[in-house]
Amino acid sequence: MPLRIAHSRGYRAVTGARRSARGHRARHDAGCPVPGSATGARGRRGRARNRSRPFRYPWRVTTSDARSDLAGAPGTDAPTPPDTAVRLTAGDTEVTVLPDEGARLSSLRIKGTELLRPGDRFGSFVMVPWCGRTRHGEIRDGGRVHQLPVDAGPHAIHGTVRRRRWHTAAVDEHSAAMVVDLSDPWPWPGRVTQTVRLAEDGGSLTLALGVETSGDSFPAQAGWHPWFLRRPIPDGPEARIDFTPAWQEERGSDHIPTGKRVSPVPGPRDDCFAMPDGVDVTVEWPGLLRLRITSRAEWVVVYDEQEEAVCVEPQTGPPNGLNTHPRLVTQLEPLEVTTTWSWETLG
Repeated sequence: MPLRIAHSRGYRAVTGARRSARGHRARHDAGCPVPGSATGARGRRGRARNRSRPFRYPWRVTTSDARSDLAGAPGTDAPTPPDTAVRLTAGDTEVTVLPDEGARLSSLRIKGTELLRPGDRFGSFVMVPWCGRTRHGEIRDGGRVHQLPVDAGPHAIHGTVRRRRWHTAAVDEHSAAMVVDLSDPWPWPGRVTQTVRLAEDGGSLTLALGVETSGDSFPAQAGWHPWFLRRPIPDGPEARIDFTPAWQEERGSDHIPTGKRVSPVPGPRDDCFAMPDGVDVTVEWPGLLRLRITSRAEWVVVYDEQEEAVCVEPQTGPPNGLNTHPRLVTQLEPLEVTTTWSWETLG
């Protein structure tokens, strides 16, 4: 059954948001912070830096016979049975998504060839509400400091939703939509939506993330962390990464950017790169397949230090960006970002 897309503001009716929109916009135009803003003027500067808003994406995606709400979804009190794996197919392509494991893509198989790594660090996972490392797990909000759990040495890494159980809101042959609530240890309530859409000809995959607040505004980031097999075929060609960033963020000894821009250096890498015109990276397995990763997000982390896999991670801000490049999520301006992976077989 085709997906029916219903636009909403999640926790608030869109009509209510419209009634207050004029007053909020007037305060923005006058240079005043929106009521409930976590960071005031700092958020406006962060928002100006971020242009990852390709289109207004749906916050609620339903089929015609879906429930009218998300009662029992993760983050609510009512229990729900586990969601099973979601499999999308088109042409010679198969995609598998695991809602019980962070809405992670566990498989991308093109003409029988698996591109995503299996095992412990596997598939492609969602990074929300921050990407990469946040220094010492601290979010600095004016004079306040919010502490996140540290899980990567002294830092907090990759957000809070990648191991959560998501709720499958809708699915058809080519598309799926999943949601999860933001809750403790994240200090602000909100909701995250991921949609996965496989092109009808099986030639591309589009992922979209939306982050919305149910109360006060807050800084956030969104992105994806795919683990691509270095050699999809044993003894086959090795992945080659090609891209032209504007600059590389200098990485400190603590793996946090120092704030200094440097010329890109050869790998191996675990580094963040700026692409102000949008992420555009090619991963090619010579003679086998060429994969192009694009996004209007302006940042990408490339990680190719491991023997078995390489990672190309489009995201809306650099590591520790909640503090250095804050982008506010407000009632009127959720954070939205998409990435499209397209491919062609070679040889």
